[in-house]
Amino acid sequence: MSKTLAVNAGSSSLKWQLFDMPEEHVIAKGIFERIGLQNSLSTVKFGGETHEREIDIADHGQAVMLLMDELIHFNLIHDFRDITGVGHRVVAGGEFFNASTIVTPEVLEKIKSISGLAPLHNPANVLGIEAFQALLPDALAVAVFDTAFHTTMPEEAYRYPIPTKYYKDYAVRKYGAHGTSHMYVAHEAAKVLGKPLSELKLITAHIGNGASITAIKGGKSIDTSMGFTPLAGVMMGTRSGDLDASIIPYLLKNCPDLESAQQLIDEFNNKSGILGVSELSSDMRDLWAAVDEGNSKAILAYKMFVDRLKKFIAQYFGVLNGADALVFTAGIGENDTDVRSDVVGGLSWFGMEIVPELNVRGADGIISTPESKVKVLVIPTNEELMIARDVEKLKVEH
Repeated sequence: MSKTLAVNAGSSSLKWQLFDMPEEHVIAKGIFERIGLQNSLSTVKFGGETHEREIDIADHGQAVMLLMDELIHFNLIHDFRDITGVGHRVVAGGEFFNASTIVTPEVLEKIKSISGLAPLHNPANVLGIEAFQALLPDALAVAVFDTAFHTTMPEEAYRYPIPTKYYKDYAVRKYGAHGTSHMYVAHEAAKVLGKPLSELKLITAHIGNGASITAIKGGKSIDTSMGFTPLAGVMMGTRSGDLDASIIPYLLKNCPDLESAQQLIDEFNNKSGILGVSELSSDMRDLWAAVDEGNSKAILAYKMFVDRLKKFIAQYFGVLNGADALVFTAGIGENDTDVRSDVVGGLSWFGMEIVPELNVRGADGIISTPESKVKVLVIPTNEELMIARDVEKLKVEH
């Protein structure tokens, strides 16, 4: 057996799982949450125990160092050399990578070069790769791309209705993200529904600090809400989601505090979404505390968040010409019962109804009524397992 570490760095989190491979036995798993915010959280789970601590974590590089220290501290590994493979979630692979790839200096430079396609993520992914390479120089490093699953989108879905030269010369198109998660929950949903994935039409809703909705037909991504970068689509923790592009020149002309388009894009990526509207936090847990206190900005932020989710899910019923199931996953999708209830309640015309007793925190499986034409599922995502499998596959080939 060999130990493989699967690393999933989100915009404000770093999830990880340590596996014995190829048995796929989980030795331990954990998450660093609220990276870059005050009161960051570290959680480590193994042997039926959960260890939590609150610690300020400035960036993903620091999180990597803390992770390796904790693996030693809890005797999960005896030496860094126990880990023979590290799989890294990388959000944007552009048109260069349509499958998981062993990290070479050339691959790493290419990932850096397309950081503009995922400005909140690829730089953090690169930091994580470099930090682990420094600590584990002999471990096989593998990049697993979020965009790979979406390479099956038809051209009418991934092209933008702008002059063709911008696609041909500059590769401006929809790439999507969260592909590893959407692929995993689609396969798991097929098992729950007891039908071949090839026969199903699914709408998968990966809703966390970053969020995306995907239309899946026969196991393939047909369309997805994120676009050229993960800024597009639904409203998110700090990201605006879809906006009228004319807002950019308008604000640059009229707002004296703005000096460049990049500064404005940074505002849309880092200071918008739930944070921008609520003026409180990007974290849904903080938002709910304010909603319970009657904070009007928090209430508005929540209503806008649900509104955008409903709109994208509704469009994909049209794209797929109906669906067999709606699948919720990721932090908010798996744990926030009110978000699920409010989204589904606003789409009841499509033939969905949730059973309140099944719509609980920690739900796993079908939560809709037997009569529902479209089944509603909660499937905890496991991007880390998908990452570890790809590392194992490339170990064999390597």
